Amino acid sequence: MAFDTPEHIETILKNLPLKPGVYIMKNNQGEIIYIGKAKRLRQRVRSYFTSAPEGDPKTLKMREQVADIDFIVTENEVQALILEENMIKQHQPRYNIMLKDDKRYPYIRVTWQDAFPKVETTRRIKKDGSRYFGPYSAMWAVQNTLRVLRKAFPYLTCDRHITGKDERACLFWDIGLCNAPCIGKVTKDEYRAMIQELMDVLSGKSEAVIARLEKQMLAESDALNFEKAASIRDQIKAIEFITQEHRAVSPRMTDHDVIALARDKNEAVVQILFIRNGKLIGSDSRRVDNADDVADETVLSQFITQFYSHVDEVPRELILPNEVEEARIIERWLSDKRHASKVSITVPQRGNKRDLIKMAQENAIEALHMMKAQWEADSVKQEQALAELQTALNLPRVPNRIECYDISTTQGTAIVASRVVFVRGTPRKSEYRKFNIRTVMHEGSDDYQSMREALTRRFTRYIDSAANPVVTTPAKVDQNETWRLLPDLLLIDGGKGQLNVAVEVLKQFNLLDKVPVVSLAKQQEELFLPGRSQSILLPRTSQALYLVQRVRDEAHRFAITSHRQRRNKIGMASKLEAIPGIGPAKRKQLLKAFGNSIDAIRQASIEDLMAVPGINQALAEAIKATL
Repeated sequence: MAFDTPEHIETILKNLPLKPGVYIMKNNQGEIIYIGKAKRLRQRVRSYFTSAPEGDPKTLKMREQVADIDFIVTENEVQALILEENMIKQHQPRYNIMLKDDKRYPYIRVTWQDAFPKVETTRRIKKDGSRYFGPYSAMWAVQNTLRVLRKAFPYLTCDRHITGKDERACLFWDIGLCNAPCIGKVTKDEYRAMIQELMDVLSGKSEAVIARLEKQMLAESDALNFEKAASIRDQIKAIEFITQEHRAVSPRMTDHDVIALARDKNEAVVQILFIRNGKLIGSDSRRVDNADDVADETVLSQFITQFYSHVDEVPRELILPNEVEEARIIERWLSDKRHASKVSITVPQRGNKRDLIKMAQENAIEALHMMKAQWEADSVKQEQALAELQTALNLPRVPNRIECYDISTTQGTAIVASRVVFVRGTPRKSEYRKFNIRTVMHEGSDDYQSMREALTRRFTRYIDSAANPVVTTPAKVDQNETWRLLPDLLLIDGGKGQLNVAVEVLKQFNLLDKVPVVSLAKQQEELFLPGRSQSILLPRTSQALYLVQRVRDEAHRFAITSHRQRRNKIGMASKLEAIPGIGPAKRKQLLKAFGNSIDAIRQASIEDLMAVPGINQALAEAIKATL
């Protein structure tokens, strides 16, 4: 018998990203009961809530207690592995296997202080003149890296005293894994130059190395030394592979918080990544209210002062995506709270810290997406929003069915009106419709007339559907139903002018008493009602405001998408009809034959073009010459 997944958990599962990261399962008390890593978070976490794990008593018991699921997106699986291990050690969740492991993370050590440096592994950093690279997630990650590195940079691994005068080299020379300084095949300076390039690659500075090798590869190819060119090509591939390998955060980073901001319309989320002792150990995301029309710098500044006023542990550095207001004052305040040492605020432009900012921003975006999805699936909040809206607008009934209209145009061309439908607070995309505006095509941009045409056509279809109720197929039932049902609330994007147009159209169809109408002006998020001079301002934190904003934004998005599609179609038509001999009929045939793609027509051969009905050789040649 399959597990009956709670509705709010199902919402989380549907909206988890298909990205690598760590997932955190919590019980009703907010306690972390399990932490895991995944290559694709959505697929991995969903597997717990299918019938597949029902033979595992531990999983069965655990998933019954799951009340919430958090996640942290990482750049790759290695970072996910490190983060998982750090978080398990910190939180010790009940259902995780706990391993006692006091080993340190492994590094790659280059003995640069030696005349002929060697490359080896270690778990301890010493001040002995060596260069250290890492830390890595595990010893296997180090071994994989070294195996690939050695193909590109055949370094020494033996214990010989190198004089360059040995009689013969070892087996590694024969198989290409050592460049044999022992027999003088390379000099000390040449060998050290190779090791320097190896260290550049480990430091992420591989561009110059690859550029040199590519130039050398081309030279060998031009000289017909194809075997040597192929060997250099393999070196380049090995270096590119290494540069894509990722390690833990940094051995130099101790206690840092990385902060980023994600915004979408009136919503904002701040994400924090916590780095302790050079390792990413966790994160937190916080929704920020009343952030609309406030600059990012101000949002971050106010968030920092509020967030760190309630925490005991203050890091020695805050890493931010941009400068904040009164940064020096905030630094002094945080330093007083930290006691031990000065706290600094930095805004990196490049390097490892900038990469961490990007990771934090990606997590903030995903957190914002998840919050919106959870709101959409939260029937309690939707009911609250609808009830608040009914009260605020004094509606005769709960606005379970809302229709919203918006206009999109560019200098009066390709004008499109959109209609979106929300039923019980959630979008019903099967009932979205667009209207290609015809009456103002040659009169310039006129939002009022465009809105009038869209609403007139909509309610004309209402009259037609009521007069012709007989349908024969399920598809026609759906088409008829979407026009036959009147909205409980007609929402217009705009101010008083757009509202007056809607009122006139409703009067024209004798529907003003049946269809409540309101307009939403974006600048102040004001709601205008017919016959009222004063606008209505819903509370900034109300569910009703959030709902009407979502409906309006969705109508705007759908209008822009439809407008862009129509504009592209008009552009294709004009390009083709500019060709002498191509009229509307031949244009349609060409677009039909080549999948509505001008690029496909441009790349087609003369013979392919002539295969289209009505296109002879002369027209085909004209098309090729023009496009």
